[in-house]
Amino acid sequence: MAEVIRYKNYIGGQWVESRSGETFENRNPANTDDVVGIFQKSNANDVNEAVAAAKEAFNKWRLVPAPKRAELLLRIADRVVREKERLARDMTREMGKVLNETRGDVQEAIDLGYFMAGEGRRLHGVTTPSELPNKFQMCVRQPKGVAGMITPWNFPVAIPSWKMMPALVCGNTVVIKPATDTPLSVCHYVKIMEEEGIPPGVVNLVTGSGGSVGMPLMTHKDVAVISFTGSTEIGRKVSEACARDFRGCHLEMGGKNCILVMDDADIDLAVDGAVWGAFGTTGQRCTASSRMIVHKNVIKEFTDKLVARARALNVGNGLDESVEMGPAINESQMNTVLEYIEIGKKEGARLLCGGERLTGGDYDKGFFTMPTVFADVTSDMRIFQEEIFGSVTSVTVCESLEDGIDLCNNTAYGLSGSIYTRDVNNAFRAMRDIYTGLFYVNAPTIGAEVHLPFGGVKDTGNGHREAGVAGIDVFSEWKSIYVDFSGTIQRAQIDNR
Repeated sequence: MAEVIRYKNYIGGQWVESRSGETFENRNPANTDDVVGIFQKSNANDVNEAVAAAKEAFNKWRLVPAPKRAELLLRIADRVVREKERLARDMTREMGKVLNETRGDVQEAIDLGYFMAGEGRRLHGVTTPSELPNKFQMCVRQPKGVAGMITPWNFPVAIPSWKMMPALVCGNTVVIKPATDTPLSVCHYVKIMEEEGIPPGVVNLVTGSGGSVGMPLMTHKDVAVISFTGSTEIGRKVSEACARDFRGCHLEMGGKNCILVMDDADIDLAVDGAVWGAFGTTGQRCTASSRMIVHKNVIKEFTDKLVARARALNVGNGLDESVEMGPAINESQMNTVLEYIEIGKKEGARLLCGGERLTGGDYDKGFFTMPTVFADVTSDMRIFQEEIFGSVTSVTVCESLEDGIDLCNNTAYGLSGSIYTRDVNNAFRAMRDIYTGLFYVNAPTIGAEVHLPFGGVKDTGNGHREAGVAGIDVFSEWKSIYVDFSGTIQRAQIDNR
């Protein structure tokens, strides 16, 4: 067997071991015999050193002209293009999703790098006329300082890029804590940054648990802004920690997303979207299509076709190009999915397919669950309301467009929504009335592109967005500047008569 590589933290431009002297293993969720790597089990001392390095580097990095910062991001993105296949294969090993999806994950990092490199020659502010003569005024963006980042395991390089690229182009420095299940992808990404010339201290990487690394990072008073993607429960703790010191906080949290299928929809197209939306990434997306709200006139046809497609999905190790759905990320998440399946049964939902762990042969080495579909699901059931984050979707009947919209909105979350219809009027009503941060017409609830804002409402987020130009707002402050060249004292709102 190949030697297992030991990976280190990256602090102040050096790859260093944790002050704790401890490490942890990362294993392939499709084959637990495969040790992906050994990583640092870091603690608050490591976080303090990383933040100190970032704080020191900020003084120089913020003064590098933004177009020059952007040129570095462009080189990084170009390098990721060349490394795409290697990064994708290692990502499949560490988190399980199939190769086509991990290639897409890496492509998102490439796209975001190119987009933010372009913003380095913009970073637009505003100029406006003054109400007083011989006076000029404008507003500009300035960086916040040290940006702390806590990223999830389901998009191991795409989401770090959503956070790091806008932070860096704005002139911030970074301390990032990747998910303990997927540290390798961020290690690779930071190594590329180092090799392409990122100055020491501008990017710092600390691996370890949420309690030992995430908590000290989000409570550190020298961290000007925290960007967190994960559960609503932990997001609330991040918000509370930042609020005490009035530090910036960006949260991207859970979702319970619906596809609304009307009776005039292309049913085969809707089923295609449902399968991809529900079972892509094994349902482990905050945007996963976990609720199907289907018009009573077509619910039987839709459900029959969805079940047939779900049963036919090829589940296995994502390194096999023929596999369509991989494992759950770990045993705990697999057990959570199985628990929700039991909850659905007890609540009276009708199990149409799946509902069990896959066992036998190579399945015994991983955390595989069957693609699962429930019918007769009502809005008071937990499987309708709560995020499962696994290979489970539900079908609920609606009587009309208005009824369907009400059902889609009947959840604590507001990330993504979708409608399948041939009626443009229905499409626009749904776009207006389904209260989510993302919305799709004749497409599933997944598939965001990097040049539009990403994020949600209600318990999904706290009002900020990632990606697109909106992503820059998280990592920059507005400064309004007034230049009076009149040679006299001019009092705004008083001397403007």
